[in-house]
Order: sequence, then C-alpha cells, then structure tokens
Amino acid sequence: MKNITYLFTLCLILTSCGQECEVESNGFAPMEGQTVMMGSQASVDVVIAMDKVWAERDYDALKSFIADGASLQFYNGTTASNGDEFVAIIEKQYQDGLAEGNSGEWVFRYAFSIKPSKPEGTDHPNNRGEWVNAGFAGSDGSNYNEWYQVENGKIISWSQTRGVTSAE
Repeated sequence: MKNITYLFTLCLILTSCGQECEVESNGFAPMEGQTVMMGSQASVDVVIAMDKVWAERDYDALKSFIADGASLQFYNGTTASNGDEFVAIIEKQYQDGLAEGNSGEWVFRYAFSIKPSKPEGTDHPNNRGEWVNAGFAGSDGSNYNEWYQVENGKIISWSQTRGVTSAE
C-alpha cells in the first residue's frame, strides 16, 4: 500500500510539472491590463556589456548596442536616435566634465530586468523586449537612474534621470 501511495504521489508531481504554471507578476504597468513580471539576466547582461565599453570610451563598440531609430533621452532633455548621436552627446558631456574638474567616472550600483505582461490582443510599444533599470553614482556627486528597453540585444529606448546628492 505504501508503494502505491508513493507511486501515486510521484505521478501527481510529474503531471503537475508538465502543466503550464501561471507566471508570477506584481504591480502594474502603464497600459491597461498590464502587470509587471521579472525579465531575464540576458537583458541585464546587455546593459552590463554596454556600460563596460561606455566606461572605456570604446565608442565604436558602444554604438553597436544602440538600434537605429532608438529613442534616447538624457536627464537634461537632450535626445538622440542612433549610436552616432548618442556618442556625440556623451563625448561632449565627458569633455565638459573634464574641463570642470570631474573625472567622468561612475560606480554601477545595481541593475534588474522586468517586462510588462502582454494582454491578449494588445500591441503596446512597451511590450517589445525587456526593461532594465540601472543605478549609477557619478563622480560629479549625482545619482543616475536609467531605463533601457532591450530587444534582440539592442537598446531601442533609453531614458536617464539625475538626482543631485544634498550637501547636508
């Protein structure tokens, strides 16, 4: 009788593992009916690799991470739509910072990936790829928060906010 009970339990476990499980989500996303789910490490790895070449100022490699037609917005409202424009802006910022005595370095503090659910029958722009949120502490005393929309290993959307640390 014990063997039958064990066999029944084993069969129950095996059949439950083969069924589709509901994906865990929490919170809500901007479009109606969307929830937020965890994304993948692969998207975080894209941002990590991009940050590495950015820190090295390997601008050719950096451009390779940015999709043509991307939507890229800096904290000050400056925008770019491709790798060439993006690199021109960050090189100018870097040179301006050096002139002000700022090393232009930063500490990469965290990153995580999320994605919105895709309610049936929707084709919202934020459904594309996954979203990586990353935080940086700049040598200028600022904290930067950035969102990267990653699709097929390329950045299709990026936005940056900046918080200045109080001297108090």
